[in-house]
Amino acid sequence: MHLKTFRYRLRPTKAQEATLTEQLRLCRNLYNAALQERRDAYRKAKKTVTGYDQMKSLTEIKAALPEYAGVYSQVLQDVIKRLDKAFKAFFRRVKAGQTPGYPRFKGAGWYDSICYPQSGFSVSEKAAFFSKIGNIRIRLHRPLEGKVKTATITRDCGEWYVNYVCEVESAPLPATGNQVGVDVGTTYFCITSDGEFVENPRHFQRSMKALRVGQRSLSRKKRSSNRHRKAKAAVAKLHRKVARQRLDFHHKTAAKLIRENDLVAHENLNVSGMGKGNLARSIHDVGWGQFFSLLSFKAASAGRTVIAVDPRYTSQACSQCGHTCRENRVSQSRFVCQSCGHTANADLNAALNILARALPSVGNVDQQVMRSPRSPGIYSGE
Repeated sequence: MHLKTFRYRLRPTKAQEATLTEQLRLCRNLYNAALQERRDAYRKAKKTVTGYDQMKSLTEIKAALPEYAGVYSQVLQDVIKRLDKAFKAFFRRVKAGQTPGYPRFKGAGWYDSICYPQSGFSVSEKAAFFSKIGNIRIRLHRPLEGKVKTATITRDCGEWYVNYVCEVESAPLPATGNQVGVDVGTTYFCITSDGEFVENPRHFQRSMKALRVGQRSLSRKKRSSNRHRKAKAAVAKLHRKVARQRLDFHHKTAAKLIRENDLVAHENLNVSGMGKGNLARSIHDVGWGQFFSLLSFKAASAGRTVIAVDPRYTSQACSQCGHTCRENRVSQSRFVCQSCGHTANADLNAALNILARALPSVGNVDQQVMRSPRSPGIYSGE
């Protein structure tokens, strides 16, 4: 079993849209008030307020503020859980010595989702029901699978969507007997050990002209004016289009690799760290982190294996004799081994090294635990 998310477009009426907007406002105010309570309790009395303490106060809040009675009880509980999760992540980063990032107050327009974590919702072919909101028209472009666990209503650039998280059974694909190593880059999106070069679509770079025009127009508008809001929405839609294009490309590329191979090996890259260097724009545009995550999720569903290997020296080691030195890579695209004279495309040579590093781990797949795509390990659906 694994979790899978299904996203659908909602078509609320004007009255329902007003209700949804009001519920987002109330949830945002509750989040900010709960954050204020925690901060003041610690600053003034050195007392730690837990999420459980704050959830017990929801009954009193509803009695004092009748408007909160119009929000489903579990939705309000989820607001507190969301804040509690932010604090736990803050303390985890403090203990790890990382930049902590104290939880922030949510301004208008920065709280765009409400979650029904267990109950209070249902769905049919033409309508989605949500407690305290009613039936909303839904575009069910594909059927739901498995058991629905949660429902999250999201506002995205003025449009409304619902994400259903479902528990579905894995559907293992038939074995192919193929294994492949994947080397990612910015010139080509990825190069496989089979010699396939996948072009980098550069979605953000292609949209830069339109984004530049939209952002310049936005900068000239007076803040809080109607024209400023319209220009801001136009820029947000352009960014959303780029993100959707990138996600679609990643889905199709990952699905092809999983469908054609029993084992997929890739480098365990520190994508967030690499995104702070000179190639930051190109690295963020190519989106390796999202691609690796999709690979592991699709592997879990299809009964395939994805292995993240140590990336050190994969581009400097010879795939034939193993000799490793910086001089082996004579240019961005050419690899010439200084020991045995082997010549190849540098990225193809790296992909062969990645596959070779993953093969010794194949025999231990059954003993491995699925790990996060950002940490080295094996992701297996077997």
